[in-house]
Amino acid sequence: MTDFAATREMFHLPDGVIYLDGNSLGPLPKAAPDRVHEMMTAEWGEMLITAWNRAGWMAAPARIGDRIARLIGAAPCTVVMGDTLSVKVYQALAAALEMQPDRRVILSDTGNFPSDLYVAEGLIEALGRGHRLKRVAPEEVADHIDDTVAATLLTEVDYRTGRRHDMAALTRRAHEAGALAIWDLAHSAGALPVDLAGTDADFAVGCTYKFLNSGPGGPAFIYIRPDLADRARPALAGWLGHEAPFAFDPDYRPGAGIARMRVGTPPILQLAALDAALDIWEGVDMGDLRRRSIALAELFRDEVARSCPGLELASPADPAARGSQISFRHPEGYAVMQALIARGVIGDFRAPDILRFGLTPLYTSEDDIRAAVATLARILDERLWDDAAYRVRNAVT
Repeated sequence: MTDFAATREMFHLPDGVIYLDGNSLGPLPKAAPDRVHEMMTAEWGEMLITAWNRAGWMAAPARIGDRIARLIGAAPCTVVMGDTLSVKVYQALAAALEMQPDRRVILSDTGNFPSDLYVAEGLIEALGRGHRLKRVAPEEVADHIDDTVAATLLTEVDYRTGRRHDMAALTRRAHEAGALAIWDLAHSAGALPVDLAGTDADFAVGCTYKFLNSGPGGPAFIYIRPDLADRARPALAGWLGHEAPFAFDPDYRPGAGIARMRVGTPPILQLAALDAALDIWEGVDMGDLRRRSIALAELFRDEVARSCPGLELASPADPAARGSQISFRHPEGYAVMQALIARGVIGDFRAPDILRFGLTPLYTSEDDIRAAVATLARILDERLWDDAAYRVRNAVT
């Protein structure tokens, strides 16, 4: 049984704050500052450039990729770290399209994260081969997977509502139609059990600064199904994806397997912080995590239903159909969230009207939920949100 009281103690949580936004940026693991300081002083400071070999910097993307592989149901040596999530989406989609030369449709849904759609549109324009991006309602994806589809490009958990796709069923449907399945795990990795190997997913990508707590700008990861990895051509052929980077050959030869998806110099400072954050997961059972997440969400939902009648549930009612977040609609959602943050309860807002709350069992408690909803109820009952200052839109919402 996972001890979530113990994992909570491993995070720095500011006094007087209830933090329900780990689905946007995870809090600071207490061990991360010392780990980064050690990297900067004992490794960078004392070893200088020799740390690439002596401190294992060059191997870090693969080593840490294996640590994440355990959390997403992937085999060792199938996940590698580096770059941003958008770069990894581009790599995965470009490789998938090249494997499907006779098909021209990329199928996604209208709830997908806009950045993934932007990447797809940009790649289509760059290729100039007549591909098109087809977007359908999330619940209609399966019905639109046919023999014109080269690849599905889906985010397992909707960033606004928490709605969860059935990865196994949609991957199976894609394969029956001869298509490839690409999964964005930005709101899945560290939030719920994922089984990439068991579902036979072809590609997966994800970020680490949300539920995996690597810090702002933390590196992304990419997974390729092992039997496809040596067929995947990197659209971004960086020197560290070369078969022999330090041969400095003038011509590119892709490395073996997932290593070919490395691009440029790895972000060692961020990887050090991520490495420290992943230590917290060593004693965590993903089944325990999921059960705890559902219990917290159901408590939140029940408390809101009892004391906040002005809110409409935006997330699926069925706990199995959502990720580790719960969202509500209110016509003055932005102002309500700003009033809530001003009173020490941090969630976030997503246009046009959604108040979004991340539920992270590693550090979120039942007391946090009850106190957060009590504050929310007071804001709504007393119309404390109705203040001009709370309607001023910040750059980050």
